[in-house]
Amino acid sequence: MVTTISVKEEVKKMLEDLKGEEDWSSFLEELVEEYAELKREKVRRELKELFEGSFEEVKVRKWAREY
Repeated sequence: MVTTISVKEEVKKMLEDLKGEEDWSSFLEELVEEYAELKREKVRRELKELFEGSFEEVKVRKWAREY
């Protein structure tokens, strides 16, 4: 099944420049996969920072109770 997506001409031109000779389906699928991976990586970094921050906070509290 094939469908169309309406976008502004400027957006289509930018996409066509990036797409090159690749067919639209393959190009858009790759674009979506890359975007999803970037979002996952961003969430991983945020969770890592949150975990490390929480761990440091717990260490400081434990130290403060000891002294």
